Amino acid sequence: MRSASMIETYANRTAAAEAAAAAIERNLADGLKQRARATFVGTGGSSPAPVYRRLGAARLDWARVVVTLSDERLVPPSSEHSNQRLVREHLMVGEPAKSHLVPLWSDAPDPDAAARAAEPALTGMAPFDAVLLGMGEDGHIASLFPGSPALAEGLDLGSGRRALGVPEPHGAPPLPRITLTLAALTDARGLIVLISGEAKKRVVERALAGEELPVGALLRQERAPVRILWSP
Repeated sequence: MRSASMIETYANRTAAAEAAAAAIERNLADGLKQRARATFVGTGGSSPAPVYRRLGAARLDWARVVVTLSDERLVPPSSEHSNQRLVREHLMVGEPAKSHLVPLWSDAPDPDAAARAAEPALTGMAPFDAVLLGMGEDGHIASLFPGSPALAEGLDLGSGRRALGVPEPHGAPPLPRITLTLAALTDARGLIVLISGEAKKRVVERALAGEELPVGALLRQERAPVRILWSP
């Protein structure tokens, strides 16, 4: 079982964001050396914006970088609650605007239809060169929430699904969502979980000790390396 020693501690959120951006840049640069394109999975929430701004300064051939999201609320990209909007405003400016975004949202009639519509493009992107995730105080990652009817399929590493619809409202604000599955997220060359605050550190410690939480399933799997970056 992995231990709490795998939690990397940084002095503050700025330092943690810089470390995350540097790691993502390295993975993308390596991907571009080996293949025609590199792929990155971003996330929403309050933590990633500083990472995106720092990553935007990376000297990469951004026209060969493809970006998607770990999850999305079922709202149009113009909404203040859209993760797609967050990525466009904080990462895809300047040179990174040359990158290609694969959205999870579409005008499909429901979350599952939107998820199925996104799956072919996600399959074409895999394996991902870098995945950035946050985590909620309930231990959720992406939109894989404790108690969700979609959770079992979402955490099933043998699932053939790359994305799932989450029709029940979850999170803040409570909205239906689209999420990548654990099978998709771990089809990656490297994952970073960026967290801050004592409460979230305790959640990770509980997961590492064996408590059944979505983040614990991520930390227990052996398909892809995971780094946990924490700051007070």
